[in-house]
This record gives sequence, C-alpha cells and structure tokens, in this order.
Amino acid sequence: MASIPEAVVDSVKKLGLNGASEHTNGGFNGEVKVRTICCVGAGYVGGPTAAVVAFQNPHIKVTVVDRDENRIRRWNSRHPPIYEPGLHDIVRIARDGGRETCFFNEPTSDSEGSSVDDGETTVPRRPGNLFFTTDVAKSIAEADVVLVAVNTPTKERGVGAGSATDMTAFEAVTGVVAQYAREGAIIVEKSTVPCRTAQLVADTLSMHRPGVHFEILSNPEFLAAGTAVNDLLYPDRILIGSAPTPSGKRAAEALVGVYAAWVPRDRILTTNVWSSELAKLVANSMLAQRISSINSISAVCEQTGADVDEVARAIGVDPRIGNKFLMAGIGFGGSCFKKDVLNLVVKMNEYARDRFTNRVIKCLNNTLVGKKVTILGYAFKKNTSDTREAPALEMVKTLLEERPREVAVFDPCCNPIVIKDEIKTLLGPVAAGNNISVYGNAYDACNGSTAVVIATEFDGFRNQPVPQPKPVPASQATPRMIGRKPNPKSDPRPFTSSAPTENDMLALHKHLVQRAGETSDDPLDRFNAEPSCGEDCPDCLQERESKQTGHATGMGSAEEYRPKERIDWVRIADTMAKPRWVFDGRGVIDSREMEKLGVRVESVGRQHRF
Repeated sequence: MASIPEAVVDSVKKLGLNGASEHTNGGFNGEVKVRTICCVGAGYVGGPTAAVVAFQNPHIKVTVVDRDENRIRRWNSRHPPIYEPGLHDIVRIARDGGRETCFFNEPTSDSEGSSVDDGETTVPRRPGNLFFTTDVAKSIAEADVVLVAVNTPTKERGVGAGSATDMTAFEAVTGVVAQYAREGAIIVEKSTVPCRTAQLVADTLSMHRPGVHFEILSNPEFLAAGTAVNDLLYPDRILIGSAPTPSGKRAAEALVGVYAAWVPRDRILTTNVWSSELAKLVANSMLAQRISSINSISAVCEQTGADVDEVARAIGVDPRIGNKFLMAGIGFGGSCFKKDVLNLVVKMNEYARDRFTNRVIKCLNNTLVGKKVTILGYAFKKNTSDTREAPALEMVKTLLEERPREVAVFDPCCNPIVIKDEIKTLLGPVAAGNNISVYGNAYDACNGSTAVVIATEFDGFRNQPVPQPKPVPASQATPRMIGRKPNPKSDPRPFTSSAPTENDMLALHKHLVQRAGETSDDPLDRFNAEPSCGEDCPDCLQERESKQTGHATGMGSAEEYRPKERIDWVRIADTMAKPRWVFDGRGVIDSREMEKLGVRVESVGRQHRF
C-alpha cells in the first residue's frame, strides 16, 4: 500500500496538535501532514467516504461525527444505517481492526489451507482507526482536516423552492467548525454546494475567528448510489480545488497525499476552488440532461411504434454521444441531480414520472377503487437504500389519491419499517389511512395485485435468464493494472507486491466468498468481532422479524457478492388479480415472456398490443 510522502510525514511538527502551524501572511510555511481527519456528517457521502479513507490509510485517525444519536449508534453496531454493496466489510476492517492472516499467493479453486509455509503471504494485524461519535466539538478541535459532508437537500419553500439548494445544515456546520477548528486546519467541502460556497465558508470562519488562518478546499464527491464503494475504491477522478496561493496549493497537496494511498496520481486533478465547485454541478447537469433527453424520446416512441432501447443502442454507438445514461425510465432520483440542473430538465424529469403514473391509472380504467397496486423498488436506484428524491414516493402519493384498496411496496435493500415511516412522514394526511403496506418479500407484496409497478431497476426483478460471465482471457488474468477495477469473477492472485494493498485484500475476499460451497463471510479469517448490541436494539428486533418474513439485505454476508436470485414471475402471475398488469418503469421486463403468463405489460418507450 502506498503511503503519505516522507517529506509530508516529516513536517508534522509544523502542523501538529501540540502547537499552531507556522504562517507567512496567514498561510502555511511548509508542507502539511495529515494525522487526524474529522468528517462532519454520517450520511450517504460522509459515511462511505470516511470508511474508505480510513480503510486505505491505517495510520490516519478518521472520526465521523453526527448529532443524530441513532445514526451513530448504528454505525457503531453491526447494523450500518445505509446499504451499499461492500461497505459493511470495509467498515469492519477500518472500525474494528483486522487480524493477522495468511493466504496462498497463487490462484486456486480449492479451499485455502490453514498452515503456513514458504508459499504463503502474511498480512499483519491492523488496529481500528475509524470512529463514530456525537462529540462534534472535540472531534473537530483535534482534526488536521475537517470534511464537511452534511446533507444539502432541495429547498421546499420560499425563493427557489423545488430547485435551489437548502444550505441550512451546511451553514450551521460551518459555524460550528469556525468555533472549534484549531488554527491551521484544512476545511474541505464534500457536500454538493452552489458555486462560490467557499467564500461563504471563508467569511464565516473570519467572522468567528478573525486573524486565524484556515485553508478551504473543494473536494466534491462523484459517487453513484449502488456503486459508491467501487467509485471510492477505483475512482475515475479525484477533484481537489484550492486557492491559487502557495499556501492553498500546499493544503491541496496534503489532501492529495491522503488519496494517493490508493489512487494513481494521474487521476487526482487539482484546480482552483471555483472550478472544482462548478465542475461537480456541471457534471450532474450534463448527466441529468442525457436522462431527460432519452425520456423525452421514449414518449415519442410510444406514439410512433419505435422501441426506445433500439433507438438508444443505435445512437449510443456514435462516439460523440456514447451509450452511458441512455436508459429510459420514470426519471432520475437522488439528492444531487434535482438541485444541480436547469429548471427545464427538472420539469422534464417530473413529466416522465407523472406520465408513467397516469398511464397506470388510465390502463386500469381510470379507477383504483377496490384494487391493489404493488410498487417493486422504493430506493431511487438499485443496490442502495438511498430513498432521497426517489420517484417511487411521488408515484405512491398519486396512486393513494385514487383511493385504492391497498398500495403495497417492496424493496430488497430497504428496511420495511423505515420505508413505511418515511412515507407517512413525507406524505402526511395522504398516507394517514391503512391502505399503505410495506412487505419483506416480493411474493406477499404482489399477492392479489391487479397491477405491479417496477420503480427501481433491481436485477432481481428481471424475467430474463441471468447472463453468464464472459471468460477472462489468460493473457489478461494475471497482470493487474494499478487503480483498475478487478473482475469480480476471477481470482486476483498472484499479487505482484509482497505487501498486498487493502484493495488487493478486498478483491481476494470477494473472490473467496463467491466460491462454490463457501458459507463463511470471512474466508480469510481477518474480521474481528463486531460491537455487541443491547437487549433492546431495534435493529436486532427488526432483523429477527425480517428473517421470519424472508426479508434480508445481505449486508456483511457472503450472499452479498453472489448473484441475487430473480423473483419467480410465474408464481407472482398465479397470485395476481385479473386482468393482470405489469408496468415496467425501468426497462427490466421482456414483455413477450410475460404475455405467455397472461400478463399485460406497459413499458417506457414501447407500444404493446393486446
């Protein structure tokens, strides 16, 4: 594993906890060593980012702070508050430490031996260096670097409601950081914020601590829900913006050193702070425009008889366009896209969602009275529990206004209790009745339904055969390019270094738990025991209930890395009320196969005949 440059390590005396850094005209007079990091915000950005930074930098103490006691309790237990594939395993090593382990450094399909001989590689134990706490002031005061990763949702009222960024939490945290951060600390924007927010931070710090120097950096995240851990482990780019002063550039290099522990240097881009802030917004805007563009084309396809998938494939081969983000659906979700894009794009996105929901009602003869409608998928994207700005919520609201007998919801990654509480909280009186049900499995959710609406593109909802992985050519199986994502289906060994990196160890762990017959979630015997829970732990109670109903997220288990079993549509069709309808909002259903089961299918961007 790479480490912080020696020159940076030697400069700790210039910026340590034992005294203030040396300044020249309010700046740093030398390089900066990062020994402690405080991440303010334990949500979908702060939690995974801090976990991976700590995982890759065992010599840095990383503390995540949040005033939400329940959220911190869950991070300090075996029940993480969010689900992302692979996150739980990373938290276990970074938070709880790792035991010494050894393994053969040659690919093998057999069980790993337990004896040590000359053919084995040994990885030493490592202590835990990731901490979660509600002690905000103490953690900020001790930090060399403070990451601000609080939620910045869309404004719900006032000027800019529905599109502008709500900076309430960010402003509040900035004020707290200004009060407690030690002189010379580096303050880093991780939250998605409007351009020129760094000036707001600078003004707040100056107001609270006149004459005290801080460097302010912009380090936006480019994480996609459902692949956030891989995006952190193998990023396309890391963007760090700073003031164009010598002091600002030295602060940026200190943060570069943190990422250089596992990210190739040519993927770490440094810019001025304004370019960094704007680049994040522009990236989201362009991606959202592509989604909205293909969704507008899908409406044309439905009227002309064209197939949106065929249109997307035809235009996607053009290298000037490319095939990314050309999957038509019911609109994008998530917390960033909506507030980062032009109003026109947001309106187009809402149109795509509402048009599809109205299509459901129209196909059911414009009445849902006495009927059950099932929503499969509540999170805005597959393989995540992130429900912020999810289209499913507004779809549920529209359906409830039609007074159905029941609206049923199932999501394989979300806690049913959390979903139900969120729906009731966000929809208020609309969801006050007893006709909202959240189920622990798809079969109960769909039983007796007239219509099943697919709102999230989980692979488990597909009705096509599971694609077989392509064999890896022998010429490509052994060499491993630094920073590239490994093929999860292949053995990553042999490792070229005598000291495997944490990415190497994680790739090997994933490979081993996927072996035929493997039942352990710790085949390398590296995990320490997780923190124990109290007798009244609500997550343990929910876990026991989930097992009884057949619901399990797979967090931290060997099952997480194995292909998910697809639901049995024959079984579902048999229990649906006639006429049976499936409304495919994510393009995951082969309508011809469903027609054989006597199920009518309506999909985004396609015409169907009955």
